[in-house]
Amino acid sequence: MSLSSPSGRRSPMSPLQLEFPQSLATYDDYAAAQKSVDFLSDQEFPVENCLIVGTDLKRIEKITGRLTYSRVALGGVASGAWLGLFVGLLFTIFTEESAFATIASTMLFGAAFGIVWALLGYAATRGQRDFQSVTQVVATRYEVLVEHKVAAEAREILTRLPGALPNPFA
Repeated sequence: MSLSSPSGRRSPMSPLQLEFPQSLATYDDYAAAQKSVDFLSDQEFPVENCLIVGTDLKRIEKITGRLTYSRVALGGVASGAWLGLFVGLLFTIFTEESAFATIASTMLFGAAFGIVWALLGYAATRGQRDFQSVTQVVATRYEVLVEHKVAAEAREILTRLPGALPNPFA
């Protein structure tokens, strides 16, 4: 797992790599993997020799609501107004005019721009995606890897983890 340059010389390792990693334990959730590394740290184990690797990735998409022209328009107004507020605040630095008038006018222009842009974008989809959602990529398993030269020490320490399985290394 070390990097080599085309000339054959070794280049510096990435901080996200171990030279000769060995599996220490596998967990079903990140919190359990983190707990084991934290326990190793509490026992003054050199945790810079550890990696937590999420494997078996899956994408989760939670549907948060139905999209309609009115919801899209409302979202466009809101995001455009925020952009207008930001631009208005910047303009107040460089103008002698009333700060309120500058901010209000840029927010109105931003809201108008936002609603038009959002509705055009939504209309372009032609009903292909009439819902809102949030997505996240998550791992289904987490493996703690450790550098080979300290693997035995890590295994011995991890057997003393309160609530640990009798053999978490299987």
